[in-house]
Amino acid sequence: MSVRIRLQRHGRKQTPIYHIVIADARAPRDGSFIERIGIYNPMTKPATIDIDRMKAYEWMTNGAQPTETVRAILRFKGVLYYKHLQRGVSKGAFSAEEAEIKFRAWVDAKEAKIEERVKATAAERKERAAQISGTVKKVVKKKVEETPVEDELLNVDLAEQAAAETADDAEVTPEAPAAEDTNTETTTEA
Repeated sequence: MSVRIRLQRHGRKQTPIYHIVIADARAPRDGSFIERIGIYNPMTKPATIDIDRMKAYEWMTNGAQPTETVRAILRFKGVLYYKHLQRGVSKGAFSAEEAEIKFRAWVDAKEAKIEERVKATAAERKERAAQISGTVKKVVKKKVEETPVEDELLNVDLAEQAAAETADDAEVTPEAPAAEDTNTETTTEA
């Protein structure tokens, strides 16, 4: 008898909730099953997965084959990593205690990351609800007030710029009268 670890659909239209079950491969999708080992709800953000890792590992070591979706779920929850570590223990690469420590560290890091995502999603929902209800006050960025030292530096820079402009004007101004003076001198000589 071929045994599969697969999803069994429950829930209403457009809102599925899946049970992760151990079933005979010949049984229909929503038909009879041997054992239920978890629940998968893809409608939440992030998706909610509640699975008995040790039962899934036991069934996999006994030869149950997961479907592609369930394989992704088992990888996400660390069952495949645990199986990998146990294979290392059986080959003598490290002890069972070391494998357990590695697995617990991995699970703790993964759970912390999921918890961060749940908190971020809750904050986004709260912010979105506040925006829809119109209770959010718009944040207005205030212009940073300049200190007196910055004002003095700004005044000095403006004074230097004005002096440079008048120097440029002074250079242009003498040329124009000189041209007129030459014309007036030539007319008086003639």
